[in-house]
Amino acid sequence: MKVVSVVGMTGAGKSEASRVFEQNGFIRVRFGDVTDKEIKQRGLELNEANERYIRELLRQEQGMSAYAKLNLPRIDSALEHSDVVIDGLYSWEEYTFLKTYYGEDFWVVAVWTSPGTRYQRLATRPERHLTLEEAANRDRVEIENINKGGPIAMADFTIINESSLENLRQETERIITKLR
Repeated sequence: MKVVSVVGMTGAGKSEASRVFEQNGFIRVRFGDVTDKEIKQRGLELNEANERYIRELLRQEQGMSAYAKLNLPRIDSALEHSDVVIDGLYSWEEYTFLKTYYGEDFWVVAVWTSPGTRYQRLATRPERHLTLEEAANRDRVEIENINKGGPIAMADFTIINESSLENLRQETERIITKLR
């Protein structure tokens, strides 16, 4: 069984690529579900500020590989039934933890999109909408505080997502074929 993590900056198209994996029989594990659950348990509003607060708090309390460790039971359980796609691996420490744990069965697909294109998409997407300022700030925080660049740099495959949703889907399908 394979574990494939889709990585990239906010608004690059990670969730869309992950959906294509899911449509091809992979079970999707979204790391952000841990954040959403914690926000609800604390009675907080689901917004960018609270998401950042919880992400940073969990990593402060449990280390930079917190999300990989917290999601490991979900991944292992899903692997009993199918290949798994992870939506939302961020940090270098999460990457190294999972690479060590799963070894040759762990693959990374980076979705790269220029900041200008991502910011435009983020400003108009219906859910988890971000302003230009929020998106640029999130980029800075994720690069400087969450070590997000490492997994993107170490990807086994990279999709350039500067054009259409259909192109992103086709490129993702191409990678799925190579992995099988």
